[in-house]
Amino acid sequence: MTTLQAKTPSRRFLLTAGIGAAAVAAVVAGTGFVSRAHGAHQNAQWSQAQSVPTVTLAKMQPDQASSIELPGTAQPFQKAQIYARVSGYLRSWKADIGTQVKAGQTLATVDTPDLDQQLAQAKGDLEMARANAKLADLTAQRWTALQKTGAVSQQIIDEKVGASAANRAVVDASLAKLRGVEALVAYKRIASPFTGIVTARKTDIGALINAGANGQELFEVSDLTKLRIYVQVPQTLAAKLKPGEHVDFTLPETPGKTEHATIAAISHALDFNTRTMLVQLQASNPRGAIGAGAYCKVVFQAAGTGSATRIPATALVPTANAGSQVAVLGAGNIVYLRSVKLGRDYGNEVDVVAGLAPGDRVIDSPPETLRNGDHVQLGKATGA
Repeated sequence: MTTLQAKTPSRRFLLTAGIGAAAVAAVVAGTGFVSRAHGAHQNAQWSQAQSVPTVTLAKMQPDQASSIELPGTAQPFQKAQIYARVSGYLRSWKADIGTQVKAGQTLATVDTPDLDQQLAQAKGDLEMARANAKLADLTAQRWTALQKTGAVSQQIIDEKVGASAANRAVVDASLAKLRGVEALVAYKRIASPFTGIVTARKTDIGALINAGANGQELFEVSDLTKLRIYVQVPQTLAAKLKPGEHVDFTLPETPGKTEHATIAAISHALDFNTRTMLVQLQASNPRGAIGAGAYCKVVFQAAGTGSATRIPATALVPTANAGSQVAVLGAGNIVYLRSVKLGRDYGNEVDVVAGLAPGDRVIDSPPETLRNGDHVQLGKATGA
């Protein structure tokens, strides 16, 4: 059996191997350090780039002629609520809703038994007054004739003549009372005040009728051949409107069809809550196709002044107490917050009438954290 003996490496070999291993370890460690340093530098550059906001520029343009669409309400040129002038019971009605009527045409008749009795009494009172006046006149004539004989005193003659005059005055009063009752009797026939259409009937045969505005409304008559259209106009636009100007309006039931109207009157008084002014338009409606109370959209043409700059509403910087501001991009991509004065608001866009100069670059949708003097980077611009 052969015995194998292990050969011990020399000291030189071990030293050389150790130095080689140390060199390899140093190279590996150095490579890792350089790689980590490069990665850390790249991370720092990325973090710095991410900390600088990227912004885009808003599209700016001078204000031009534009149209403003406002809601309006169409009303008849003439409209009257019809009430009874005398009390009684409705005997009959002659016109229902939708009926075309002429001025003076009978709408209904009222049965007034109490008023009929007042008329009979007034006639009787007049006849009695006339009889008394006739008798007083004859008496005065007889006593005046006796004056020549000296049988009666002047005092008695004056009394008789005065009684005759008083009775004639009673006749006049009774006649006036009769005419007043006759005038009321004429109101038993309820008539249309003008030519138009019956837009409401609120009574029926046998209904109790109370006289005056405290009673029940019986009919409503409207003249729809001409319309009044009422529109609440914003203060900035109302100041530029003048009577006689022409405007267009549309109705939801006839899309694509444009109607025409004329500004007839301007109230010159602003509503305290909405800062709008009531404007009255007039439009022709010969066939009565547009009903009373119809909703319409009125289109006003507003001419541009050329002194304002129109920007997107998203370019405005939300502020609590500083008013309206925009963020302007200056040299070196430095942000400057600038106060501006706004004009007309179109919803998606707004006019700036003061605070911007030609060539200013306004930032669109500025971040809420953006502050005066911040540095930003410019992304893809939407316009300038």
